[in-house]
Amino acid sequence: MTVSRRWLLKGVSLGSLAGSLPWFVPTISARQAPSPYQQLGIRPVINFRGTMTTLGASKMWEDLHEAAGEASREYVVLEELKDAVGQRIAERVGSEDALVTTGAAGAIALGTCAALTGSDPQKIRQMPDLTGMKSEVVIQKAHRIGYDRAVRSTGAKLVEVETDEELVRAINERTAMMFFLGGTSGDWRWETPVSLERCLTITHEAGVPLMVDAANMLPPWENIRRLARLGVDLICISGGKHMRGPQCSGILAGRRDLIRAAWLNSSPHADSHGRAMKVGREEMVAAWLTVEKYSRLDFEALDRECVKQAEYIERELATVPGLRLQRTPVDRTRNIRRVMVQWDEAALGLTTADVNRQLMDGEPRIAVGGVPEQGIELTVFMNEPGEEKIAVQRIREVFRSARS
Repeated sequence: MTVSRRWLLKGVSLGSLAGSLPWFVPTISARQAPSPYQQLGIRPVINFRGTMTTLGASKMWEDLHEAAGEASREYVVLEELKDAVGQRIAERVGSEDALVTTGAAGAIALGTCAALTGSDPQKIRQMPDLTGMKSEVVIQKAHRIGYDRAVRSTGAKLVEVETDEELVRAINERTAMMFFLGGTSGDWRWETPVSLERCLTITHEAGVPLMVDAANMLPPWENIRRLARLGVDLICISGGKHMRGPQCSGILAGRRDLIRAAWLNSSPHADSHGRAMKVGREEMVAAWLTVEKYSRLDFEALDRECVKQAEYIERELATVPGLRLQRTPVDRTRNIRRVMVQWDEAALGLTTADVNRQLMDGEPRIAVGGVPEQGIELTVFMNEPGEEKIAVQRIREVFRSARS
């Protein structure tokens, strides 16, 4: 299969945002034939909630649809494709090797398998029965989230620690790996309670690999390269959110021996724990091209456009009587612009649930985020140009109706 340079170059330069925003994908109204959603009677959503899997995560780069289709038209030796794609992705990450997976959760699961079994065929077949094998994964208590189920799905036991001393004591002959959650709010290194650098020092001195869930660390791409430079053994990335690859794709990057072990634990190997996590040649090609494109984006230009859209929302909604507006702080690793909208529910006779329902029931449908106390939050992240104006108009309509 020949993939021309146009797949790599198309849409890479973001020097001019004035003409066409890089996130832009033709809308349903621009298409000639009815979309699959129209045929199914499903109304699409304008997304101000963020890169949520439940809303489709993101819109795939337009040129990737054709590239994936081209990849599906020919047979190929999957391991050869895996090796070639893995090396190309690894070059952009700065790691020894890489593997396309079924989302970041698939990367976490296969990375854990690799740490538990290595390339030992008997251990791979024995999974998830860890009898006689290393069976523990160390994790900071603050890093426990629902996604660590991908680690536990392998049969591994999570051992929680809260301090530097507890981490040192927790590592023993049963320890296969340490799992570190990247991202969330504040500084990118998650300096508390135990910094990534310190965790790396402790684990590497003990000969234990460290895996970072970096799904929440994009943009920019430089965050991923920083992890590689620090010597993180396994890096787990979502391919279907801000990167705009296939939603079902992810990337596991890191040490060559561990990536090899992860591959042996995955499809197409029939007697493996990861056989159900199949990645096709279409996803491999599309994920590679996504990395080639995404890693070269002008992230400062993207952020400037998000700031512009957030400022428009703040400025226009400030004229609506009864609304209180506040900019939510950016995340630890990335500049995501969010605008919080609050009001006196009793005075306006309008609850948060009412607003959410009306925004989703109206035309066009608008999905917004929630606020723990009260109100809604608009996440301005990967929105097409002009969507901020549609959101403002719909919110105005909701509150105008409540006042009348």
